[in-house]
Amino acid sequence: MGLLSLAIWLPIAFGTLLLFVGRDDRIDLVRWLSLVGSLVSFAVTIPLVTGFDGGTAAMQFVENTPWVDRFNLKYHLGIDGLSLWFVPLTAFITVIVVIAGWDVMRDRVAQYYSAFLILSGLMIGVFAALDGMLFYVFFESTLIPMYLIIGVWGGPRRVYAAFKFFLYTLLGSLLMLVAVVYLYFKSGGSFDVATWHRLPLPMNAQALLFFAFFAAFAVKVPMWPVHTWLPDAHVEAPTGGSVVLAAIMLKLGAYGFVRYSMPIAPDASHAYAWLLVAFSLVAITYIGLVALVQKDMKKLVAYSSVAHMGFVTLGFFGFTALGVAGGVVQMVSHGFVSGAMFLCIGVIYDRVHSREIAAYGGVVNLMPRFGGFVVLFAMANCGLPGTSGFVGEWMVILATVKVNFWLGLLAATALISGAAYTLWMIKRVYFGAPGNDKVRAMTDIGSREFLMLALLAVGVLWIGLYPKPLTDPMGASVAELLRHVAVSKLP
Repeated sequence: MGLLSLAIWLPIAFGTLLLFVGRDDRIDLVRWLSLVGSLVSFAVTIPLVTGFDGGTAAMQFVENTPWVDRFNLKYHLGIDGLSLWFVPLTAFITVIVVIAGWDVMRDRVAQYYSAFLILSGLMIGVFAALDGMLFYVFFESTLIPMYLIIGVWGGPRRVYAAFKFFLYTLLGSLLMLVAVVYLYFKSGGSFDVATWHRLPLPMNAQALLFFAFFAAFAVKVPMWPVHTWLPDAHVEAPTGGSVVLAAIMLKLGAYGFVRYSMPIAPDASHAYAWLLVAFSLVAITYIGLVALVQKDMKKLVAYSSVAHMGFVTLGFFGFTALGVAGGVVQMVSHGFVSGAMFLCIGVIYDRVHSREIAAYGGVVNLMPRFGGFVVLFAMANCGLPGTSGFVGEWMVILATVKVNFWLGLLAATALISGAAYTLWMIKRVYFGAPGNDKVRAMTDIGSREFLMLALLAVGVLWIGLYPKPLTDPMGASVAELLRHVAVSKLP
């Protein structure tokens, strides 16, 4: 097995093992086995980063073996600068989720951790797959463990939220399956993604393919107006489910745009870029205002995710190197920041058992160490310079201004609403006098909670203060993508 196969199948193997050895009377064994599995899986991804050559746009760590000979299906894996960082990010977030649920999960613990480990491997498979059908299999398979995570360990309306999540994402992906089958026959019986990139396709075919992929990827991002499943899923999901959903699963759709939609249908991508830019700007502006009036903390951060992901698609469809790189940086940053925001909500929910903003007040008086982390992550969510939230959004805004000043100005002014809803929530929940007796009984975070928040804080500050190691490896791949998209593929 190569490194990518290990990164995919090690967490799946550990997750499967948990199903066989895990019982509720073996909780300690389950916890430690889950932690070892997540740490080993993360360790495997480190050589991918240290051994990556950022000077080339070629796929690296490639594995290509026959899968189903009759249909020319291949087990084809590889990563480039566009997908590199999402592999270790996925494994890292899984470690955080295991630590977060250590003392909290008491019911079906083995199945809970198993779902997250298997989900981790499947998501890494999405980022590494270079065979169209393999990509589709991994892409769809991620629905199953997340559906179970929401439906089994979620809140009172978990079944409704799980079904809504599953149906939205499944229906969008069915059109992508049609596109995959069409490209298979059009390419003479090949599922190789690189072959699809070279296909000369007429404009009507490109348009249909573009919107077929759009149906799958836009729902997963999620873009306005197909975002309505996300707040329900976040509100009902357990803390670990919300963290993985926001930090990684939303990135699957955005990644699909740069790996499939843009290079396979470049002419259609240029022709309909205005539509995606419009949707992105609506998400950035309107959804930010929607977040401002939320009473549930999880729902507020969920709407915040829709707004922040709007910067990603805005950067991609401006077709500039700065914008595309900024979109990728924003995806990685959002993985740290959104994951941290949901973890912070989980920390206080475990003590008070309420997500309502009105149920709190003055938390920082009882939890000063925790308050420091909260303020840091809130500043990153606002896009404060020096944090990761600033870097990607600033790159996208600057790139958009170069394309169209007024669109860039609109995106920039939307940052005001981001600061408004984040700071308004922080003020009401964490500052002032303690709101009630439940708040007065709260205790500060322990070593486990401190560890998981500190790890995320390091990521937020690292990207914010020194993003060069993050941006350099993607330069050649971004340039090659834009060169490819700039050349018409019309026959």
